[in-house]
Amino acid sequence: MVISLRKWLLRLKYALIFMLLSYMFYYAIGLMKEYILQPDKYRVPEGSAIKVFYGDAAEVSDADNLADRLKLFYWYGE
Repeated sequence: MVISLRKWLLRLKYALIFMLLSYMFYYAIGLMKEYILQPDKYRVPEGSAIKVFYGDAAEVSDADNLADRLKLFYWYGE
């Protein structure tokens, strides 16, 4: 069995090119992801903006509050 050095060097060259292009493609996808993704929606608002959230989870689970919210839901038809 004859092992050709020229064939192995050619295969090594193609393997290195494949790995280099794979890494470049991975890096390009990472750059596109950073460009496309929206900024963090949970960040602290800037300027005169106000961040609205529920203060206490107990308020939301209150039976009266839940009934009022359900009536409002059916009233607006959403």
